[in-house]
This record gives sequence, structure tokens and C-alpha cells, in this order.
Amino acid sequence: MSGAASPEPDPASALRVVPFAAAYEDEVVDLIVGIQRGEYGVDIDAERQPDLRRIPDVYQTGAGNFWLALAGDRVVGTAALLDIGAGQAALRKMFVRREYRGPAAGAARRLLDALLGWAADHGVAEVYLGTTPFFRAAHRFYEKHGFAELPRSELPPSFPVMEVDTKFYRLRLAKEP
Repeated sequence: MSGAASPEPDPASALRVVPFAAAYEDEVVDLIVGIQRGEYGVDIDAERQPDLRRIPDVYQTGAGNFWLALAGDRVVGTAALLDIGAGQAALRKMFVRREYRGPAAGAARRLLDALLGWAADHGVAEVYLGTTPFFRAAHRFYEKHGFAELPRSELPPSFPVMEVDTKFYRLRLAKEP
């Protein structure tokens, strides 16, 4: 046996994406609020996001779901699909820890793949999302993965527009009849 240290494990290979489980609720809240406040300076807390304490009731119904990117048992990313009816859904709560962003770690891509695969399997034809103009890296990520920007006036009436959102995207998963 050699005295050389074994190489560090590849963080991307240790990453797994799973549906939300209640045991992770506090970690999910801490991750999302921490990124919103700490990285983006958004004046928000968990109390003003009651959906974070009601994930199964809000997101894991109809064609919706909520996913976690886990490194070991640590939550390093989240993504949610909110069923808004009529074969449409809203991508919500997509947050990834800084060290798991980008193509090397692949957390965002894996979360999006899980979300879009689920959506297609559950009859979702269009996925919409809203974001702020400041999240330029997120804009590039969504555009790279087929989302097209659209004006607010083209959002479905059931889309939940957040106060801070002024930039909107749509991805068509199925051809219109």
C-alpha cells in the first residue's frame, strides 16, 4: 500500500437528487433564506414564505413536486414545480449553494433534469418562471436549457407572480395541439 493520499471524491459524483422529505425542512428553509438574504440582499424571511413550511401541501400535489440536491445528507440545492393547472406549472425555489453551482458540480442541472423529467411524465406542457433582473447567471442557465423570455402579459392568469419578479421565462415541453 502506498503512502500517497487518495484523491478527493468528485463532488458531482456524490450528488444525488431526491424528492423532498420532511426531515430536511429546516435545512431547506436555512438554505433558501440564507441565499436570498446573504447573497442577494433580499429583505425576506421564512415567515413571509409560508410555503417553505408547507412543502407537501403546496408543491407535492397534482403535477407538482419539490426536489433536493444532497451531498451526503446535506441539502445543497432545491427546486420546486408548482402545478398551476391546464398542463402548466411554475418553476419555483431553485437555489443552489455557491460551491455546487456551475457545470463541474452540476447541482442545478441535475435538479432541472429531475424537474423537467417529472413535468413531462405528469402531463405538463409548459413550465414558467419569474426572476429578478439581477440574477444574470440564472438567466443564462435557463436560456441555455431552452427557456425563452416572455413579457409578463403572456403569463397564464394562474401564474403566481412574486413582487420582486420582473423577468419571466417559458419552456414548452409539448407541442401545442
